[in-house]
Formats: sequence, structure tokens, C-alpha cells
Amino acid sequence: MKKLGFFSSVIVVAGFISSATAGNYAGPTIDATKYGFKEFRMGILGGEAAQDRQKSYACFTPQVSKMLGVPAKIFVAKDYAGTMEGILGGTIDYAWFGPSGYAGVYLRDPNIVKPIMTRIQPNGAMGYYSVLVARADSGIKDIKDLKGKKLGYADPNSTSGYLIPSIEFPKMGITDDYFSSTQFSGGHENNVLAVLNGDIDAAVTWTSGVGEWDEGYSSGNLRKMVDKGILNMDDLKLVWKSKLIPNGPVVVKKDMPEEMVKVMIEGFNWVHKNDPECMLGVAGGEIKQWTPVDHGHYETIVAARKAKIEAKKKKN
Repeated sequence: MKKLGFFSSVIVVAGFISSATAGNYAGPTIDATKYGFKEFRMGILGGEAAQDRQKSYACFTPQVSKMLGVPAKIFVAKDYAGTMEGILGGTIDYAWFGPSGYAGVYLRDPNIVKPIMTRIQPNGAMGYYSVLVARADSGIKDIKDLKGKKLGYADPNSTSGYLIPSIEFPKMGITDDYFSSTQFSGGHENNVLAVLNGDIDAAVTWTSGVGEWDEGYSSGNLRKMVDKGILNMDDLKLVWKSKLIPNGPVVVKKDMPEEMVKVMIEGFNWVHKNDPECMLGVAGGEIKQWTPVDHGHYETIVAARKAKIEAKKKKN
């Protein structure tokens, strides 16, 4: 059953924190109990250590509780697929997916969720990048130097950590047999750590591509790792950068009333403006604001993922 698929992969559940601890939240509110909600279950994607994801949302959960008038809970799955199963099985109400994760859910059931908002980068861009990094002391200067080397992908459901490289690399005449081996490292953080540890020669991960290299850019996995003190950007070299990818959507159940959607968008922006340090952790770095989006913003990614699925079926 779908529900079992999610809960069997959940490794941390952060319970409700009383709204009395919700800091100075004074943004828009709504009584979600009017729409049948007894709690608001937030699914958090894999990609970094579970305790770090929980910590990032610790300040935000009570604010969402106050925003919606019901206990907000965090459900942390061990990988992207766990959160996807949770939203498909109806065991979570919210997720912030990468475009490929959303496409995967949509292609399995287009009537489950709807995108409601995404972030805007500090420079006004509504996208991010897949980047390929290697150790600075590896002698690897560009992607051509990776022939016969070990490549790490982040997760099969990651946009930047798999889908986009798997589309753009072949356009450059590079397929998986170009490398001596490829692997999925179990998330973006693990992928970069595998490079630093010398287990692989290069890894793909995600970044805003905006801001300073030595800070890990303004947001993304590299920025998170720098902020946590587990990465010095001097130890890495940028080998390749993709074309701009649409920022991933916050999705909710498709039948969520528009009144709730409106409050969530305005509430997220209230927190961003009034508690920027909290939003820094939630958003994975600096953002300009949250902006409404719909399915149309992701049609190209949905088409790309559908094409990959169909190509795999033909191959098999």
C-alpha cells in the first residue's frame, strides 16, 4: 500500500511545537479546521542528514502551526522517493519538491497535488543550476577530464542531481559509459562528501549559481554545507554548470482551498521578511521572496521526465 511505502522510510518525525513558542509570528492566519484539517503534515525531502533537516524546520514549524491554526508536524523521509510516496499515499499534506520530483508525482497521478509557490533568487531569477564539482587538487579542469573517472549522482528523483545531467551530458557526447563508474550517493550532501573523501572523482549537486563561490553561492546544497562547517569551497573546483532549471515547487493537496493557499504564500513571505534567519534554513539559503506558480511552470520538466521513462521502457 502507498501509505506503508512512506512511513517505512520515515526516519525522523518532529512533533507539534506549541504556538506559544511561535516567536513573533503576526502574519496572516486561517482556521484550517474549517476545511477538515486536524494537523498539517509537512514532508521534507532527503538530501542531507535527517537531524539537519529537522533543525532547519524547528523554528518554522510553530510559525506554520500559528499560520494555519492546527499543529504542524515534520516528516523526514530517508530519500526523495519516501516523500513522493507520502504525498501520493495521502500521508502528508505538503512537500517542497525539485521539478523532477514533482514531475514524478504528477506522472503517476495528476490529480494528487498542485504547485502553489516557488522561491525567487536574490537576483530575481526563478531558477537554479545543476553543477559538477571535483576536488580542487584533482587536476580535473573540465568535464572532458572525467573520461574513465568515477561520477556520483545524488538521487534518481533529483532534478539537478540526476535528471538534468542525464539529459545534458549526452548532448555533449557523454553517456554513462564515458565514466569508469557511476553511482547514486544517497543525496546531495553525501555526493559532495564522497568527492571530498576521494570515493568518487566528481559529483553533481544543486546551487543558485548566484553570489560568491567561497560562500557556496547564495543558496543550495553547497551553501548549506558551508554554513554547517563541513565544506570549504577552496577544496572544490567547478567543472560544469547546466542551463537554468525552474526552481522547484511547494506542493499541497490538489483540493486545498485557495483561501489556505493564499495564507500560506503570504505567511511564508511574512516569515521571510520578519524572521529571515529562520527562512534561511528552510529555503536552503538566501532568497528574494516566494512567488505563486502553477503546473504550467513545470511542463518542460514533466515532458523531460516522461521522455526518460518512455526511453527506459523501450530499452528494457
